[in-house]
Amino acid sequence: MTGARQDVSRPIESSVRFVAAMGRAVTGVTIVATDGAAGRFGITVSAFTSVSAEPPLVLVCVNRKSPVVTAVLANGVFCINVLADAHRHVADSFAGRNAEGRPYDFAIGAWDTAVTGAPLLTGSLATFDCFLGSWHDAGSHRILIGKVASAGQADALPLAYAQRSYRRVVSLEG
Repeated sequence: MTGARQDVSRPIESSVRFVAAMGRAVTGVTIVATDGAAGRFGITVSAFTSVSAEPPLVLVCVNRKSPVVTAVLANGVFCINVLADAHRHVADSFAGRNAEGRPYDFAIGAWDTAVTGAPLLTGSLATFDCFLGSWHDAGSHRILIGKVASAGQADALPLAYAQRSYRRVVSLEG
């Protein structure tokens, strides 16, 4: 039945099985960072993708309880930093589980300021500096859609995540 809607009042699958199955999906690792009047915040996120090339739009999903969400809405800007394999320690810090120092600490890693004023991690595999275009709530998360003001890239191997741990991509050659 094309176009039919499911009854969203009934869960389709248990959260436990859903999370276990999603753990099998290999994702890139990003840090979403913002700065402005509402403060400087960043968080490690794996739910990121492009939306459109014309105009350039991206989206990222962040738990609504995160202070990053409130700050992005108030600041109106964010930068998605796609991490290189060398950034594992930075990813851990911004996931709140670093071995040394304080979690969510911008002293970990080398940071620059993007065109919008958002924090840009030096050496990131790719960066997407964004103005907040729109946002939508879905379940426990807020989907932030960014209008890309500038994008950059570097030559490095990506940091990947699957089965609750980082994975090394050994080559990008076919």
